[in-house]
Amino acid sequence: MDKVYQDLLERLKIKYGDAVIVGVSGGPDSMALLHILIRLKKALDLQIIVAHVNHNTGRKGQFEEQKFVEDYCKKNSLTFETMVIEEYGDDNFHNEARSIRYNYFASLVKKYHAKYVFTAHHADDLIETILMRIVRGSTLKGYSGFSETVKMNGYYIVRPLIHVTKDEIYAYLNKHKIKYMLDSSNTKDLYTRNRFRKYIVPEFKKEDKLVHEKFYKFSKTLLEYSDYIDRQVNKKYKKIVPDNVLNIDEFLKEDELIQKEIIYSMLEKIYQDDLMLITDKHCELIHNLITSKKANATIHLPNNIQAIKSYNNLELSKLDIKDNIYEIQIEEYLNLPNGKNIEVIKESKTDGNDICRLDLDEVKQPLYVRNRRDGDKMTVKGMLGRKKISDIFIDDKIATKERDLWPIVCDADDNIVWLPGLKKSKFCKEKNEKYDIILKYY
Repeated sequence: MDKVYQDLLERLKIKYGDAVIVGVSGGPDSMALLHILIRLKKALDLQIIVAHVNHNTGRKGQFEEQKFVEDYCKKNSLTFETMVIEEYGDDNFHNEARSIRYNYFASLVKKYHAKYVFTAHHADDLIETILMRIVRGSTLKGYSGFSETVKMNGYYIVRPLIHVTKDEIYAYLNKHKIKYMLDSSNTKDLYTRNRFRKYIVPEFKKEDKLVHEKFYKFSKTLLEYSDYIDRQVNKKYKKIVPDNVLNIDEFLKEDELIQKEIIYSMLEKIYQDDLMLITDKHCELIHNLITSKKANATIHLPNNIQAIKSYNNLELSKLDIKDNIYEIQIEEYLNLPNGKNIEVIKESKTDGNDICRLDLDEVKQPLYVRNRRDGDKMTVKGMLGRKKISDIFIDDKIATKERDLWPIVCDADDNIVWLPGLKKSKFCKEKNEKYDIILKYY
């Protein structure tokens, strides 16, 4: 940890009196980072602005954490800034919260004319992120996890603890008797990162105590290759994607690797901070759309983005949505606009309409949940032909005000595979049949 202090002092060349922003949740990582910055403050008379984001998810202790950080700032003569997230949209919660946090940090940069934003991501976080991306699928840059320093518009995001393990952080906290708060949600197996943190990363550490250094080297190598490929793609991008519309003839002249990177570049421009919603499956879907024999076709992507092929052109655009219209990719757990939830579960002894088992060889990934559209029909399990969703609502006496938000699960080709709580489709499997995924609605 002393090396972190020296690195900040020497490598970043922070000047006397500079204003810096530091994200502080009140947890062990951010409190350790804040303590190091306070030491730096004494040497350089820094203006430290502590930025605390209250995610306001209903978890117990969030406002206590806010008060804890605020009191710590008063005691140490630090500027305290906070925001409470009042509401979330329909995105993946973690990605949306991240986007809100970094937008908030950017607003504080402008307010205080700061040059640096510090976050407490550490070596274990990097291992977890890389492994999660490998399992989920990502880009070359995505597989690298995250960078130690990121140049933004007029400032830098810096992660000084990227070489420091969680055990080293706790040792530092104990040595300096630094108090901190613990987030109870970090122990729940519901979230992917928690499972990697509790069960997978410790196994890597058993193999090699310095495995975090190997992951950092891996990350750095991938970033170097990614930067090189980006430079090659940038030389070709304007010719292949003039005015944000992809020219298919020009696109098909390139090697497949360049083609994929062109697609990712298009996705990056439209998703920006929400790029974490995109996986290699989405890239594959778009690539298949481009190379298909269909002259006109559309596929749906997260955040109400659609890829539209029209003869020799392909364009990404956001759906012009009206009130109550939503479309969300199914990952592990979704809180739906109607107040219900859909969760991917490992097993279920029941087999009612609240459970859906699917064979992923029969449906096209990724899966989505959306609300109804005019003309929606599904092939109900055990019935011949297709039935209108509107007729199912009428038959089941679903109130009109509930119908607009009722979730409909579809595959990437917009086939309706399940009407949660009401009807199963021909794609839904019995317990004794082959299936790869179980969805639960509650």
